[in-house]
Amino acid sequence: MAWWPAAALVVFLLAGAAIAYVIGASAVLTYVATDRTRYLAIIPQRIFAQLDVFALLAMPLFILTGEVMNRSGITRALIDFSIALVGRFKGGLGHVNIMTSVFFAGISGSAVADAAALSNTLVPAMRERGYSATYAGAVTAASSIIGPIIPPSIILIIYGALMETSVAALFVAGVVPGLLLAAALMALNAWMAYRHDLPGGRDADTPPIGRSMVRAAPALLLPVIILGGIVFGVVTPTEASALAVLTALAVGRLYGGIGPGAFWEALQRTAILTGAIFMILSAVAVLGYIAGLLQWPELVGSLIRQAGLSGHEYLLLITVVFLFAGMVLDIPVALTLLVPILAPAAIAQGINPVHLGIVLCFNLCIGLITPPLGGCLIVVSTVTRVGYWQLARAILPFVAVEVVVLIVLVLVPELTLVLPRAAGLSLK
Repeated sequence: MAWWPAAALVVFLLAGAAIAYVIGASAVLTYVATDRTRYLAIIPQRIFAQLDVFALLAMPLFILTGEVMNRSGITRALIDFSIALVGRFKGGLGHVNIMTSVFFAGISGSAVADAAALSNTLVPAMRERGYSATYAGAVTAASSIIGPIIPPSIILIIYGALMETSVAALFVAGVVPGLLLAAALMALNAWMAYRHDLPGGRDADTPPIGRSMVRAAPALLLPVIILGGIVFGVVTPTEASALAVLTALAVGRLYGGIGPGAFWEALQRTAILTGAIFMILSAVAVLGYIAGLLQWPELVGSLIRQAGLSGHEYLLLITVVFLFAGMVLDIPVALTLLVPILAPAAIAQGINPVHLGIVLCFNLCIGLITPPLGGCLIVVSTVTRVGYWQLARAILPFVAVEVVVLIVLVLVPELTLVLPRAAGLSLK
């Protein structure tokens, strides 16, 4: 009888049901199949407990911040500033694409939003300068995953809520990995530029750096306010999210791109995204309770002990698991499904929970640019009208570099922990 839930999961997925319903229905069938239906009476309490986490209050506010900034004309200012900084190098617009993603990461924290915005603006500019549409799309998709790593980050908030880990420490811990990823992508772009003779060079037309910096300064102020306030203890991550919304509205007015209609659209989009994530969290609360009753985390721990895995060996194992999970599942789904089962065993093996959170979230983000799903690949392919599989082949060198960066982060925890430790933040 215990095969019912797995069979139902496959059937529901093939039927195209929403993932929250798939998880919830499969979880309820698990209660029935294991003769634990009496525990269903406590499910409303479990769902409320899953959502009644103070850290989650920051999530809709950061989503709203990103939505406001995306509608305020900020992208053009960031692109001009990036061109002024690195546009005159060989393959300059590729560097610009990556650097813009770094700046964008401190505003939206969303890989898909980054991919959509730059596909609409920077990819056409790269094609006009002589880059192939495929290469421009590949760089855009590859650099978009910097968004969820550099704070603010929605997925780090979800992880922090699930594992009761300091969101402030997670935010600060994401800075070095995000910048390391950007540096690695820029190094690959530089190599590709000389190998394939991509456009750009000293004679490239670039805007004055002073004027570009002045225009981009209001936008660049936002991540400084968010991260600086958290690091220096002025505000909590939740308070920083509220401050970010107010700052985003003020900056939007400066750029002249946010009016009542646009703000209403931003509120609607925020409600939709927040509701979708909370539905998934509610469904996973149902599944998580039966997982605890059936002692799945303990079973995982027992299997690890029998296999003789410890420390970084186990971390490398779940890195592979999360890498494949990211290829087929949305990030919030993969996080909420796998973290409660696999993460406790890693922490029991001595892995720091902050380091673990960055590694797992970085890992899942790579899935956004990896077939068969690859959310960012789909967005870039749709906007640029480049074939999906053509784009997937072009992005393989970038995926390889990102996997190398991931392995470095797994093996060298200090790269993740150095900033939160220096800031005196809790690493538990």
